[in-house]
Amino acid sequence: MSGQGRLRSAGYAVTALASCAVLALTETPAYADTLREALLQAYRSNPTLESARSELRAIDENVPIQKSAGRPSVEASGTYTEILKQNSTSFFSPSRAVNTGIDLGVPIYSGGAVKYSVRAAVERVEAGRADLRGTESAIFSQVVAAYMDVLRSEAVVGLTANQVEVLGINLQATSDRFEIGILTRTDVAQSQARLALAEGDLRSAQSNLISARETYIQLVGEAPTNLQPPPPLTDIPSDVETAVDIALENNPDLIAARERAVAAGYDIRVAGAQRLPRVSVFTGYDYQNFLGSVPDGVLDPDDPNSEVVASPQVATGAQAGVSFSIPLFQGGRIAAQQRQAQARASVALEQIVAAERDVIAQVRAAWASLQASQAIIASSQTAVDAAALSLEGVRAENSVGNRTIIDILDAEQELLNTQVQLVTARRNAYVAGFSLLAAMGRAEARDLGLGEAGPLYDPVVNYERVEGKFFDWDRDPDPETQSTRTIDVPAPDAEIPDMGPYEREPDQ
Repeated sequence: MSGQGRLRSAGYAVTALASCAVLALTETPAYADTLREALLQAYRSNPTLESARSELRAIDENVPIQKSAGRPSVEASGTYTEILKQNSTSFFSPSRAVNTGIDLGVPIYSGGAVKYSVRAAVERVEAGRADLRGTESAIFSQVVAAYMDVLRSEAVVGLTANQVEVLGINLQATSDRFEIGILTRTDVAQSQARLALAEGDLRSAQSNLISARETYIQLVGEAPTNLQPPPPLTDIPSDVETAVDIALENNPDLIAARERAVAAGYDIRVAGAQRLPRVSVFTGYDYQNFLGSVPDGVLDPDDPNSEVVASPQVATGAQAGVSFSIPLFQGGRIAAQQRQAQARASVALEQIVAAERDVIAQVRAAWASLQASQAIIASSQTAVDAAALSLEGVRAENSVGNRTIIDILDAEQELLNTQVQLVTARRNAYVAGFSLLAAMGRAEARDLGLGEAGPLYDPVVNYERVEGKFFDWDRDPDPETQSTRTIDVPAPDAEIPDMGPYEREPDQ
């Protein structure tokens, strides 16, 4: 290819950079990872997300725990007694005895404590579900950022590596022209300096790529393989006010704060219920057996012809009744507990405002970042086109002696800088857009269509499974780790696919 033709190919490469495919660097390989696959893998195996699901299951159990206070209770007891020293004044003292019994108690009225405790537990379950949604969005946001960081870092490494190659050939050409007296030693030194700087930049870019891939492995659980350009983001509002309104209604962190405030209101009623009467009914059955240790009968010392019949060897009894109690004075404990609950409710109310502020700030910041990144993309694209044209012109002018080697080196560096800026702006725009969706409560598995690959985790299933349980021996299997370890994932390197269309012609 002629010099002019190869220079024109550089312009085509810069134009290609304007599309998302700039981040892929190569054509789609036989096997490649997509953003959807990365999100799905994280959804299924991320330990932070798995632990959040387990935490919600633990919160679910508070509902049957609180319900148990209003359910009947049955208790059996038994004792065995061996009398070591008999009562000398009694002829009928047993030497041993077995006592057993079973008691049933049914709470009738507890001042509303059980009812409000259950309602508070249910509200905290709703808050826990919102927390799980928030954790899911946060993990997905981190995965998207890591995914885009890998793509951006691969592009930067590729562009920088190409710059090193171009500058290396430029240095050789400059040295050759110096040998025949066309250029000076200063020209050679300038080329050497630029090559050394580019090599340092390449090492830094490779280090950043390895770090980005490690972060990806940490979040996704597997190494990135030929990541493909992400799909376009949808459902981005047309203005920031609409985005804020949607976020105030759907943001999971804000929903969780509201649910906790409702639960805290019920806690006040639970504390106040301790002042009210408590009524319960009870019944019981007792069994006593002296195990043959009581004599069948003895003679009266004053009347040898008489016989006194001893107590029976076995005795049983049953009872039933109603229990009523009302606290009259508890040393101020009940009032203190209610004031404490009120203070905690005040905390919950303030946390709603704090969460609301955070949500508004997140939405506005993400919106501003998105708008700025889109503007930078437009200006960077113009800069890339202009820098490519400038480099072509400087090289042409150098061929007729109107430009120096340093002019070419500056033009090369300017084109590289604008290309890196464009790649970075595209990364920032995508991450900002996804962060905006997350703040709006629209970046969860159901929103991203991950359910098409299989059923999603449904927290309602576990709640419905446990909320009505009452058997004391109904336990789950011992827990096992659900997330995947990364100890067997090889350490990433800084290798990237061939740059292909980003090659530029060095100065000859």
